[in-house]
Amino acid sequence: MDASLDGKVAVVTGAGSGIGKAAARMLADNGVRLGLFDMDTSAVEQTASEIEEAGGTAIGAAVDVSDSSQLKQAYKQMLDAFGRLDIVFANAGINGTLSAIEHLPEEDWDKTLGTNAKGTFLTVKLAIPHMKERGGSIIITSSINGNRTFSGFGMSAYSASKAAQTAFGKMAALELSNYRIRVNVICPGGIETNIDKRTKKDEEHLAEITIPKIFPKGQHPLKGRPGKPEDVASIVCFLASDASGHMSGSVLYADGAETLL
Repeated sequence: MDASLDGKVAVVTGAGSGIGKAAARMLADNGVRLGLFDMDTSAVEQTASEIEEAGGTAIGAAVDVSDSSQLKQAYKQMLDAFGRLDIVFANAGINGTLSAIEHLPEEDWDKTLGTNAKGTFLTVKLAIPHMKERGGSIIITSSINGNRTFSGFGMSAYSASKAAQTAFGKMAALELSNYRIRVNVICPGGIETNIDKRTKKDEEHLAEITIPKIFPKGQHPLKGRPGKPEDVASIVCFLASDASGHMSGSVLYADGAETLL
């Protein structure tokens, strides 16, 4: 257990599955009390239940992070329970609709940017008043897409939102340094999660824009497979802890050297 995390309080968005769930469980194993936010009520309650059964402390809330009123209520619920906030893992996100730019509906662009970019902004904005006195750590899940990789055909909205998160994280790191709040960004590569199940693909129009790619044998050089949610969760714990106490404004790539091919 990391002693510097013991007794702290964290909010994790997108905590019902994948990276968010793995990070929440790992933070709990290190003594962190958790407010878990996710749109999927049953999933976030399941994560909270698993943490409680393992001896940790967590409360779950059904939250659409693009809705400021829902976020405010969830933060209030968490603060009423725990009285403080030290760590924010702004992780909630969607792939959205994959389509050619020409055929991508405006409302689908808005939904992806609303969840990923606006949702991150609101999650951070509403946390600041509760972190200013003691400082703390904010961690944002971005992606290799929009930062190092641009071959995800049909992912223009997703990539734009992920590039926006990285830029926002750097701006926030400097601005919030006045309050000793650190802000860092993680850009995962291929990770085994269920995000693709909620992805809508416009196969007909994707075929119009796809450019053939030939990868060297093995797209994931380091381990020969996509990463696990726990591979990112361990980085979250590092960035949340005192071990990264002089890091802010950094962008960490967790892709097993995938984007160096």
